[in-house]
Amino acid sequence: MRVFHSSYSGHHAPRTFVAIGQIVECPEQPRRAEILATAARDAGHRIIEATQHGLEPVRRVHDSGYLEFLETAYAAWMAMPNPGNEVIPNVHPGRNMNAFPIATVARAGHYQADTSCPIGPGSWQGIQASADVAVSAAQALVDSIGARDASAFAYALCRPPGHHAFADQAGGFCFLNNSAIAAQVFRDEGADRVAILDVDVHHGNGTQGIFYQRADVLTLSLHGDPTAYYPYFAGYAGETGYEAGEGFNLNLPLAERTGDDVYMETLDYAIARIVTYRPDVVVVALGLDASKDDPLAFLSITTDGFRRIGRKIGAMAFAILLVQEGGYISKSLGNNLTAFLNGFEEAK
Repeated sequence: MRVFHSSYSGHHAPRTFVAIGQIVECPEQPRRAEILATAARDAGHRIIEATQHGLEPVRRVHDSGYLEFLETAYAAWMAMPNPGNEVIPNVHPGRNMNAFPIATVARAGHYQADTSCPIGPGSWQGIQASADVAVSAAQALVDSIGARDASAFAYALCRPPGHHAFADQAGGFCFLNNSAIAAQVFRDEGADRVAILDVDVHHGNGTQGIFYQRADVLTLSLHGDPTAYYPYFAGYAGETGYEAGEGFNLNLPLAERTGDDVYMETLDYAIARIVTYRPDVVVVALGLDASKDDPLAFLSITTDGFRRIGRKIGAMAFAILLVQEGGYISKSLGNNLTAFLNGFEEAK
């Protein structure tokens, strides 16, 4: 397995997370990537340093005003009187307030959906590095896609994650939507159809939003029931796409404590839809936070369950790019990645 990684991802080191009114340490730590990289290396996979690609691939997905905010927010924040040490909004526009923001605090509320995506001194460099990992891994598969080589695959060890990021908004630890950026790279390089299969425990609401009106990218997400779990306001089964995208978004919400067997049945349903769509390439938004041991646990997938998930995904007869999403520090995080990759490669 080719594992793309960036040594710059650790520059984004958020400190703060507001959970049910309490200020706690952010679980999206640089050590996540270290644990995953070590597990991949120890399992014999080849670690490749990502190439820097600049913002052009990112601009194909993300709004220019939003990117300018991400780049300048920390300096503008620190220029205010008595600022906190991270950019964290304390006001959001809400459904009844729509004026475009001018003040730095207002811009933060406009571009950051919640308090789980703080921006610190090194964040912009780390955020860009995560996108570079996704683009580097996608570019490594471009020739295989042109040749319709279904045996091609790679793993983008992205951090911070991306699937909650909309074209113009951060949220849920995410800033740039790495899976969406990779999918757009494939489209720009000649793929007619791309599927994004999201197996993170949280709904990929940003990915859904980016492609909701498009038929060239099929989006599918297995996730915890949003009536009781983040992101709450999206991820329902009735959200199937809009206009040209009608029928090209599939949400499969799962009940709390769903275990391996029910999950596999649901995954089979999603894979059958992908097979019918016949994409040129599948992007897998690989969250490992469906684990029963994850600190944000909602589902109850075992380490062997991740091996089974890997086997089912690897058995698909398409080129596949794995893009790391969630999966937070626990006793089984590295083992879950190893199990998934082993199952994937056995099937591939």
